[in-house]
Amino acid sequence: LTGNLTGVREFGPRLAIVNPPRWELGHVGWFQEYWCLRRIEADRFSSARGASILPQADALYNSATVPHDARWSLPLPAFATTLGYCAEVLARTLERLGQRCDEDDAYFAQLALRHEDMHAEAFHYTRQTLGYEAPALAGAEHARGGPVHGDAEIPGGDFPLGAQPAEAFVFDNEKWSHPAKVRPFRMARTAVTNAEFAAFVEDEGYLRSEFWSDAGWRWLQEARHSEPLYWSRIGGNWQLRRFERWIALPPEEPVTHVNWYEAEAYCRYAGRRLPTEAEWEFAACWDAAAGRKLRNPWGDDPWTPEHACLRQNSLASVHAYPRGDSPWGIRQMVGNLWEWTASAFMPYPGFSPDPYKEYSQPWFGTHQVLRGGAFATSPRIGYAGYRNFFTPDRADVFAGFRTCALEAE
Repeated sequence: LTGNLTGVREFGPRLAIVNPPRWELGHVGWFQEYWCLRRIEADRFSSARGASILPQADALYNSATVPHDARWSLPLPAFATTLGYCAEVLARTLERLGQRCDEDDAYFAQLALRHEDMHAEAFHYTRQTLGYEAPALAGAEHARGGPVHGDAEIPGGDFPLGAQPAEAFVFDNEKWSHPAKVRPFRMARTAVTNAEFAAFVEDEGYLRSEFWSDAGWRWLQEARHSEPLYWSRIGGNWQLRRFERWIALPPEEPVTHVNWYEAEAYCRYAGRRLPTEAEWEFAACWDAAAGRKLRNPWGDDPWTPEHACLRQNSLASVHAYPRGDSPWGIRQMVGNLWEWTASAFMPYPGFSPDPYKEYSQPWFGTHQVLRGGAFATSPRIGYAGYRNFFTPDRADVFAGFRTCALEAE
C-alpha cells in the first residue's frame, strides 16, 4: 500500500482529512510497538511503558498527543528508516508471541492488526483524495449476481444489538449486546446507485433547500458543491474520478464519496429515509427462523471472496455477490462500500473504554455511524457488527447508503 508514496508523496499537501504518508506509516509501527512490546505491568490498563527502539517515538507518532497539523513539520526519520522500524517491530512482536501469548498478549496483537487494517484502508482514501494511482494489489473477479430491486419487508421484533462476550475480538464501542426493539420496516435490497443519485443531481437537488437539513444546507453553502465529490459533467455526460483516472459514471455501481448530509438530502428527495443503526443490524444478520443473530449476513461461515466485496481493488455492481444476501434477501450489507445510518455514534448501555481509550470515547455525539465495510476494507473489520464512524461532512471515505420506506416512522 505504500508503493509509489516515496519522494514528494511522502508528505503531500497539508489537508485535514489525510496524514502525511511518512508519518502514518511510522504511526502504524509505533502503535504496534506501544501495545505489543512496551507494556511493563500486568494491568492491561496501565500506561507505564518501556523505551521504544526508535528515539523520540512517542513525541513523533502518538496520535493522541501529536496535533494533526504538526505531522508535516516533525523531524521524522527517512522513509527507508521508517520501513525498517516497522519491520523490526513486527519481527520482535512475532518473536514475543512465539515465546508467550497470554490473553492480554493476544488481545493487543489483534488490536494492533486491526489498527493496521484501518490505516491500510486510509491509504486508499489518501490515494483517491490526492489523485494518485490505485495500489497495485491482486484482486479477485467480482462475483456476479442477477438483478435485485425493490424493498425487503422486515417484520421487526426484539433482538440483541451489539457484540456477545464470547466473540473473539470486539472494539469497546460494540460492547455489549443489549435488548433492542425494531418496528416493522421496509429496506431497499440494494444501495443507492450512481444512476439513481444522478437523477437527484439533475433535478437540481443541490440547489433546492427543501431537501436539506439546516446543518446540511449550511455545509452545502460553505462547500459550494453542485454534485458529489469527484463527479464532473464532461461533454454532456457524467464522469467520475477514480484515483488518477476519469471514467464514465458506472450507473449500476453504488454512489460513493457522498457524505451524511448528501445521503439525507437524497432521502428527502426520494421520499425515503436512512435506516437506524438497529434497523441496519437487524436487516443484516437477524435470522427470524432460527431466532438468533448471525455473525454475517450469509451466516456464521467465515468470509470468502464469493460472499462480499472486501479486500478488493474496485467497486462492484449493486447486484453482485448474491451469496452474501442477508436472511431478508438484502444484498451487499457487508462489503463494496460503507453505509451511512441515521444514528449518531453513541455508547451502548454500560459502556466503558478499553485500554486504547482514544478509539471511541472522544467521538461520541459528534460522528455518525456507518456499517458494512467497503471494497478496500479488511475482512477482519468488515463484519456486520463493526461500527465505523465519521463526521457528517466527510465524503472522502468509501461511503454511500441505502434507504428505507417512510411508513416505519
